Amino acid sequence: MKQDKLQFEIPAGVQKWSTICMAIGLVAAVGGWIVDHTDHHQYWWANLLINGFFYFAVALGALFFYALQYATEAAWSAQLKRIFEAMYGYIPVGVGVIIVVLLAGQFHIHHLYHWMDPDVHDVNSPAYDEIIANKKPYLSAWFFWLRMIAYAGVFIYFARKFREWSLQEDAVGGTELHYLQYRKGAVFLVFFAVFSSTMAWDVLMSIDTHWYSTMYGWYIFAGMWVTTMIFATLALIWLKGLGYFGSVNDSHIHDMGKWVFAISMLWSYLWFCQYMLIWYSDIPEEVTYFQTRYEHYMGLMWGIFFTNFALPFYVLIARDAKRNKKFLMRVGAILFVSHFFDLYLAVIPGTNHAHETFTGWFELGLFIGFLGLFVRMFVTALSKANLIPVNHPFLNESEHHSI
Repeated sequence: MKQDKLQFEIPAGVQKWSTICMAIGLVAAVGGWIVDHTDHHQYWWANLLINGFFYFAVALGALFFYALQYATEAAWSAQLKRIFEAMYGYIPVGVGVIIVVLLAGQFHIHHLYHWMDPDVHDVNSPAYDEIIANKKPYLSAWFFWLRMIAYAGVFIYFARKFREWSLQEDAVGGTELHYLQYRKGAVFLVFFAVFSSTMAWDVLMSIDTHWYSTMYGWYIFAGMWVTTMIFATLALIWLKGLGYFGSVNDSHIHDMGKWVFAISMLWSYLWFCQYMLIWYSDIPEEVTYFQTRYEHYMGLMWGIFFTNFALPFYVLIARDAKRNKKFLMRVGAILFVSHFFDLYLAVIPGTNHAHETFTGWFELGLFIGFLGLFVRMFVTALSKANLIPVNHPFLNESEHHSI
């Protein structure tokens, strides 16, 4: 029976589906470039950044959660670790897409990042911007790219080493590799605590260069984490439906549902606190961020907030709901798309300002294309190792997990 098999076999339908999705994404990208008549294809590059960062964030959140499970020596999730390994295998691709967008900005192929224009730092230039010039020590090109290299190096290094150690553990057993990952997980969390915020400042918040928020890094992190847990939950339920993970029970599903519920509440808290404090203080340099979104994207802004808060709150608050696979699948799919639009709202107003250029087919096509690529890499990684980490020291405890 499939549930007794350690090796995952990629369904032919998934390969065909992911190929179609990637083809749709390619057509959307080419078509979007042709019809985008904004300055330097500004809207096209903005959407590439959105999709690049969104799926990168899903992968990075998986690496964070994986390290967190080791650092806290959590036993319940031992059976599920290969799902997170397969997810964070996308990190090098995600890093590559983001770097391409940033390099294009550095060479002035697009103008998503106003601070990359040297004229805004030149006091003798008509384009001089005092606020941006005052931020030059942090937003200087050499320091910016030094940080980018650090992010890429740390994330890719730990993703590859954790995967390597995990596969070695399958072969040799014992506890030495487990405790190695325990120690390295704690080290990675220190890097992640700093880099998750500074990366959000660099790649996203610096688009609105005049604006800043001390809560922004936490807000982006919460969106990253919840989207990761949503995808992992959907993937687990899908794999269970195929007959795999036979030892995963309703308690595991319940715990995954609790994570989706809990981090949705964390995201809602951070979103509302950031908005409320800025609205209440009414300081000009702070309210500018929400002013554009409130005036030109108000429906989307409030729709995202209430969807990402009210839906999980009212649907997943009950114990039985978090064990109901159909509920989790439907709610998870809606929240996954909603958090994508949350990132869309973080980028587009700062790059296109009041020009509402949403077409529908381009944005949806690119989203589907990247989803197809992410899923293809996910299932490919799943197929290259045992689904169950047979020598994990907490495996027996995970198999008998009950709440």
